Amino acid sequence: MWWPLAGSWLLMGVELLLVSATVSRLADPEIHLAAYGGVVFPLALLIEAPIIMVLVASTALCKDWAAYRLMRNFILTLGGGLTLLHVLLAFTPVFGVVVETLLGAPESIWEPARTGLQIMTPWTMSIAVRRFFQGLVIRNGRTRLVGLGTLIRLGVSASLLLAGVLMQSIPGVVVATGALSAGVLIEAIFMFVCIRPMVRSLQQREAAQEPPLTLRRLCSFYWPLALTPLVMLATLSIGSAAISRMPRALESLAVWPVLGGLTFMFRSVGIAIQEVVVTFSDRPHYHQPLQQFVWLVSLSSSAMLLLIAATPLSTMWFESFAALRPELSALASTALWIAVVLPALSPWESYFQGELVYRGATTYVTQAVSLYLLGSSLLLIFGIAYGQITGLYVGVAATLTGISIQLWWLWKHSHSMQRVPNVSRTPP
Repeated sequence: MWWPLAGSWLLMGVELLLVSATVSRLADPEIHLAAYGGVVFPLALLIEAPIIMVLVASTALCKDWAAYRLMRNFILTLGGGLTLLHVLLAFTPVFGVVVETLLGAPESIWEPARTGLQIMTPWTMSIAVRRFFQGLVIRNGRTRLVGLGTLIRLGVSASLLLAGVLMQSIPGVVVATGALSAGVLIEAIFMFVCIRPMVRSLQQREAAQEPPLTLRRLCSFYWPLALTPLVMLATLSIGSAAISRMPRALESLAVWPVLGGLTFMFRSVGIAIQEVVVTFSDRPHYHQPLQQFVWLVSLSSSAMLLLIAATPLSTMWFESFAALRPELSALASTALWIAVVLPALSPWESYFQGELVYRGATTYVTQAVSLYLLGSSLLLIFGIAYGQITGLYVGVAATLTGISIQLWWLWKHSHSMQRVPNVSRTPP
């Protein structure tokens, strides 16, 4: 069960690596990497954060035609409102307030970042529609279509990235954001075509929920889910703002997306464990073999990243594949040693979150994410106040600190609930 889910996350990690590698091969790579990785992508993710959990909600709630229509209208309204927020940020003076004042981004990346955000306008609505339809596909047992959609998305974005490299006349941030926007838009259209037979089947199905799904019930179910990724993604923008105020800001912002893409590729295989835990939690004696599997994924993923950090593979990766200049490659290689532990933590984070979600204790998940934000922010504030440490190193260390505190909180409450036999799953 784990492999298809992990493969989907891995493909998205590959897409991030291809984007960074492409921008590094175009004109003014330092400026455009900083604009893309330090401003455009974190802000685009932050705006779309409330619709990330649409996949879970759609899978759980689209049981009949009435529920599907309610969910569809809810998603279109939410996605439209967030798109309007994106337009407000990208096309009005709000951009200056957020990017120049709040984030404190270097002046050299202001205009590339503005252009990139404008091109990313279709991103949020495409993500909302895509994840809504994916939930319906998963509910109907057609999960291979999700993987096929991801492959199509990667093919579209990779083709546009390759075209940008061959032409060499289009700014890097334009190539990157254009490829991402087009890829996810085509994937959303593909998923729309795939779900049409399923929608027709829903139209003929009698009401399957008692009591029927209402807007109030939907909001009560969804908003707690929406809060978790919103807090998590807020840390990306906070991290960029903090790095902009530390030594070697432009270099750190340029390396930030390249390093993040590499570490995410190894962390991604652990993210998929959460769904495995939720699925198998009701089976007797599952804990021991599943924990053994988590240990295997945890140690092997960090071991592979350690192999890169400890050998010339790191220089080969950052200079040959990512096309960073030698001084930026040295900066990334040093920071990679701090990030080596991150892949080992992700599977356990997913494992404990899965335990709590299965038992209906999602409040602890939100609390853990809030502690992550607090812990990482405190270290970032220290880095700004001290002012003697390169921003990239502080940013990676802050991420590691936040995840460690989050993992401790998840473990603490998951462990305590495992000892209470009558604590059972609370269905949505």
